Amino acid sequence: MDPRPSHWSCEPYDTAAAARLATGLGLSPIAATVLVRRGFRELDEARRFLAAEERHDPLEMDGMREACELVLEHVRRGSRIVVHGDYDVDGVCSTAMLVGALRRLGAAPSWELPSRFGDGYGLSTVAVERLAARGAELLITVDCGITAAEEVAAARGAGIDVVVTDHHRPAEVLPDCAVVHPALGGYPCPELCAAGVVLKLSEALCALAGHDPREGEEDLELAALATVCDLVPLRGENRRIVREGLRAMSRTRRPGLRALMAVAALEPAEVSEQALGFRLGPRLNAAGRMQRADAALELLLTDEWERAEQVARELDLLNRDRQEAETRIVFAADAACSAQASAAALVVAGEGWHPGVVGIVASRLVERWSRPCVVIGLDGGSGRGSGRSIGAYDLHAGLAASAAHLRRFGGHRMAAGLEIEADELGAFRRAFAAHAAAALAPADLVPVERVDAVVPGTALGLDLAEELERLRPFGAGNPSPTLLVPAARVDSVAGMGEERKHARFTLVTGGARSRGVLFGAGPRALAAADGEPHDLALRLERNRWNGTVEPRVILRALCPTRAGPLRVLGEDEPFWVRAERELELDPRAEAPPSGPLASPPGAGGPSGIGVPMRTRGGTVDRRGEGVAGVAGDLLSSGEPVLIAVADVARRRESLERLLGGLAEAGGLAEAGGLTQAGGLAQAGGLAVASWTALSTRPALSRRFRHVVAFDPPPAPVGLGPAVLHLAWGTAELDFTHAVWRSELELRPALTDAYRALREAKAPRGEALRQALAGTGRFPRSAEVCGRLLRILGELELIEYTGCASGGPACTLRGGPRTELERSPSYRAYRERLEALLGRHRGAVAAAPA
Repeated sequence: MDPRPSHWSCEPYDTAAAARLATGLGLSPIAATVLVRRGFRELDEARRFLAAEERHDPLEMDGMREACELVLEHVRRGSRIVVHGDYDVDGVCSTAMLVGALRRLGAAPSWELPSRFGDGYGLSTVAVERLAARGAELLITVDCGITAAEEVAAARGAGIDVVVTDHHRPAEVLPDCAVVHPALGGYPCPELCAAGVVLKLSEALCALAGHDPREGEEDLELAALATVCDLVPLRGENRRIVREGLRAMSRTRRPGLRALMAVAALEPAEVSEQALGFRLGPRLNAAGRMQRADAALELLLTDEWERAEQVARELDLLNRDRQEAETRIVFAADAACSAQASAAALVVAGEGWHPGVVGIVASRLVERWSRPCVVIGLDGGSGRGSGRSIGAYDLHAGLAASAAHLRRFGGHRMAAGLEIEADELGAFRRAFAAHAAAALAPADLVPVERVDAVVPGTALGLDLAEELERLRPFGAGNPSPTLLVPAARVDSVAGMGEERKHARFTLVTGGARSRGVLFGAGPRALAAADGEPHDLALRLERNRWNGTVEPRVILRALCPTRAGPLRVLGEDEPFWVRAERELELDPRAEAPPSGPLASPPGAGGPSGIGVPMRTRGGTVDRRGEGVAGVAGDLLSSGEPVLIAVADVARRRESLERLLGGLAEAGGLAEAGGLTQAGGLAQAGGLAVASWTALSTRPALSRRFRHVVAFDPPPAPVGLGPAVLHLAWGTAELDFTHAVWRSELELRPALTDAYRALREAKAPRGEALRQALAGTGRFPRSAEVCGRLLRILGELELIEYTGCASGGPACTLRGGPRTELERSPSYRAYRERLEALLGRHRGAVAAAPA
């Protein structure tokens, strides 16, 4: 994690769609929200995504039947078949898979893997000449060949039949041969990696050869390994390949994989997509990065346990060498980036930088600088490099626009490789940066943490951690969900691991506490938090430790909580209009004794995560989650939200500190989606109003999709079509009772107001208002002042002249000292207070803390 404070953003979502998914799939509202934000609005498509069972007929892939018939013809003839792969995990796994499939069909294929250092990426003319000299009759490329039109023509000219299987971006001219590519011809999953394509080719070969169809997926664990490591989106058929491949990996008897897991200290039962990407994949990749990929391929093909263990140890040592080289180059490359800090894209180069490591270094620089990066290792007059990109930029297009300065290049939107002459380096850097500057907006270069759901701290439990695992496998295109807990605090920070390279802490929000860790940065990285509230972006996982399983949060970003003004509704009417309306109301009129707001919550109903979610008509019980969690979630939907409170004056400052930043307009909103800097207000809106205002002016709530009851209301209020979210806890209940006492237990206010009226003698207008409202930090409301006028009039202590009779004025009548209980209104207000408190003690005092 970058310890610097950053921004967060999220896409709007349809709360009604999330509710449908939660009900229809038995999910928590949080998990349903994540699914909706990831594009799954309908039950059927969300159900298919969770099931991860998508499978397509391989013959739907363009060119598949032609390729299979050609391959099977050469198998029947006993031809010399050569599989040409690539030196990364996808290329090595694809080669091993196709070699195995051909052997099961009765062929005896050989293979060819290029050297990163001698041959470069893909099929070369030299390789074609070498294969022709060996008597090859059929060449099948895997993970390469789609841009090798000239090389394929040379092979065919030498009498070699060719089948190209690839997944990289095609060139304008396709090779003149049988081509199997998932993005050509409308195959339902165009984002297969090379191993996924070979898996489908194996299925088709088995089917057309009359073999058991299950033979086509014997190498499913290799396809899963390649799919994760090649960073293709884990959607559609890719999800099934990885999910089923992980199960196959956990029980594999392939000696090479078992040996690789052993050197990685990985138990087969613990295999996950993270283990594939960060423990097994790097060791296989180390062979092609540091030497040749043949050792990795041998590991996957060998049937000898002793040889597998030996090769696995060699790959583990190469991986350590790779890590050391990577560390050295990262420091040098990062320093070189500083001179280009103002550029929209970075190109750095160094003499002797290991070409097998530059791709990893480019990834590190993208994380650090939040812009496309190309890292080139120079060797005399030429260099080889790798680039990585950000989501908003097409790296392949950038290289194509700068192709005049390159020897060759290839890849896709997010990653690519290239070769360059050293004297073209400066021109390429300028051309590449210019293309990026034209394609990217300044906001595209601002690091932003993408958030899947805004949640309360009370939700961070084991139930939610386990439920989110239903979305696995996680990876490219389906990352582990990022949750945002607004206005949380970091406490009890301590170092963790060797040399305190990591940090552990406690996340505190309201009454909830959760254990958390920050990987890759020590305790000093959390100094910015220092007890102040922050919006914390995090991931939630099940942590197994010493035989126990518990929830653990992994911190992703510290986002400062922003304060800002809130729009207040219902306080714009003139003071005397409100006061005289109160004078006209019957103080003995009581609200109905029961209703959606006054009734106790039922004991039944489906449970959500952390807090029971009970819906009765348009009411959702979210008490105990905290107003920041509830309002933050609803605001992030992009739908307008109204916060209802007992007293706006006393609540406004804390609400502006807690939620005002979410409601500010401007900031990063133009970058797309909603952001901490203010897109929430632009998409929907946030306002606050008192229950008094809502009861007297019901139209105030009509434009809002959601009303959040921060404080409990005194009685049911008509809110039109809005969904009401009960969000108060014990503290809010106590606050509300105190407000009711100040508004209905009027003895102290009457004493104070009568004294002020006597001192002011015959006050009129503003002087009268000040005498009634008082001079404290929170003046009495117009409604309370109207009650004071009513009671003092009933006691014959004053005579009030209203606005309709020449303006508000008050004349003291100088009557004798009297008891307040003589006033029917005073007694009625007292009785109303007792009824309210009694009703709430029985109906809502059970609200969660």
